[in-house]
Amino acid sequence: MASPSSSTGRPVYLKLRDQIAAAILDGTFAEGAMLPSVRAFAAAEAANPLTVAKAYQQFQAEGLVQVQRGVGMFVAPGAAEALRARERAAFLRHEWPEIRARMRRLHLDPAQLLAEPESAIG
Repeated sequence: MASPSSSTGRPVYLKLRDQIAAAILDGTFAEGAMLPSVRAFAAAEAANPLTVAKAYQQFQAEGLVQVQRGVGMFVAPGAAEALRARERAAFLRHEWPEIRARMRRLHLDPAQLLAEPESAIG
């Protein structure tokens, strides 16, 4: 996972939350999988355990993880699809308009970009 300090301007707990969300979306943490303990994740990311706990609490409040007292936190059924829907909506609302406007300014054709291999675009 990327370092939580890799993006600036956002609280660390949100950066950690984004890392966990990405791991759920890409299947690293599948539905039913146990998340790392707060201490283990904090140690791996060089973060304060209280900050990690805040990120985990947000997932719990959103119903994306289930807590088994004395055992750990597990990815809830449907968490990946719920996250994907939220991320998609946020992308379309916040990021896509800026990307679309920049593509227009640069006269970039989306179909051509999708058809060309990445090595030919550079």
